[in-house]
Amino acid sequence: MDDKMTLTAPRAPFAALASALALCMTVTAAPAVGQDAATPAPTPGLSIELNAATAQETGCKLSFVVQNGYGADATKTVLETVIFDAAGQVNRMTLFDFGTLPQGRTRVRQFVIPGTTCEGIGQVLFNGAHSCQVEGQDAGACMSNLRLSTRTDIEVLG
Repeated sequence: MDDKMTLTAPRAPFAALASALALCMTVTAAPAVGQDAATPAPTPGLSIELNAATAQETGCKLSFVVQNGYGADATKTVLETVIFDAAGQVNRMTLFDFGTLPQGRTRVRQFVIPGTTCEGIGQVLFNGAHSCQVEGQDAGACMSNLRLSTRTDIEVLG
């Protein structure tokens, strides 16, 4: 009997350890599967990233990366834009014409702010949509579903 006890005693802890490891692996894997199923669909809208601000002879060129997350093309996309200087004062109000933004596609649009250095720009504010048409969306959809970001020192607001 002692031989049986000696043979089975080491196996019991191993079996318990193997069961615990199997349980941990199952528990760890389960949330990943559940998270995929529970992840909500992205909200339709426009994503605008200020990707670069480059000095030009005539001013500062702002490069924007734009993605249309609607299920239809955005046409005649013109946004009223306010440029603030580094001290927070309004430098100018202008219109940025992003044109047609095809659904599900990435586009780059560039605008030169004449007579202004890039270091002199503190903020870009998308104040409103001068025009923006997306089939199946109301007139204010471009501004209400606007997602903004920047890769520069210039803050982007909307």
